[in-house]
Amino acid sequence: MLSDLYSEKIIDAAAAIPPSRRLSAPDASATRTSRVCGSSVTIDLKMHDGKVADFGMEAKACALGQASASILARNITGVSGDELRLLRERMRAMLKQGGPPPHEDPRLGERWRDLEILSAIRDYPQRHASTLLAFEATVAALDETNISK
Repeated sequence: MLSDLYSEKIIDAAAAIPPSRRLSAPDASATRTSRVCGSSVTIDLKMHDGKVADFGMEAKACALGQASASILARNITGVSGDELRLLRERMRAMLKQGGPPPHEDPRLGERWRDLEILSAIRDYPQRHASTLLAFEATVAALDETNISK
């Protein structure tokens, strides 16, 4: 049902997305684009001791892509590369395999509780790609930095 897909919580998360900000000297950047809807997310990372020290993002995405990018942006600073890779895998599993929300994995925890609102999207496979864009771009940027591969 479309009301699940665009719930008030998802719309609120999308509306709370931080303004676009690119880093002037990132350690790495990556862009991912959905072939289905054309949504695009670019992530800039500045790393220190294996953790995100600064983060920039430009999201030209639908409400679902903006909601997931918004939640990621609010919580990413201080997170390790390993945790971000695990987060992407938990998001994929939640959407594509009916897995639990990421915060239920004890290695991730409460920081990621708000991602549970996106669990309703699992019933809409054509929307998975746009919802995962920010996580895919983040891991692609991490791969560029050679952090915790």
